[in-house]
Amino acid sequence: MESEKAPDVQVMVDELLYHLEFEHIIESRIFCMRSYGAKVNAYARIWSLPSIWRNALEINPFYLIEVVSENFDKLSEEKKEKVILHELLHIPKRFSGGLVAHNNPGERIDDKKVNRIYEEYVKKKNNRPL
Repeated sequence: MESEKAPDVQVMVDELLYHLEFEHIIESRIFCMRSYGAKVNAYARIWSLPSIWRNALEINPFYLIEVVSENFDKLSEEKKEKVILHELLHIPKRFSGGLVAHNNPGERIDDKKVNRIYEEYVKKKNNRPL
């Protein structure tokens, strides 16, 4: 597997964070990469640096969003934004370095939630009242 920085995805992250109320996310600590040749059945994945490494290196939490080129790049722009939004939802409110599970009680990450937040994003992006 190979990877490279994904500035187009970083722009998408920045745009989503600008229009949505994700104040807990520290934009400068989110990195985006594009992988090639990954043998996964996913559009994207989110990674965090384990706390033992953060403690050893004496650094704050960081997150990396990896898009799988073979699956992600052929999506429509809307679907790409929804995929990235889905990955951002895995970042906990405390920005602690951990990850929120899909079935987290009261905070499920599923298509229904992504679609609801995406609709809010589109309205705000187009300056339409909610």
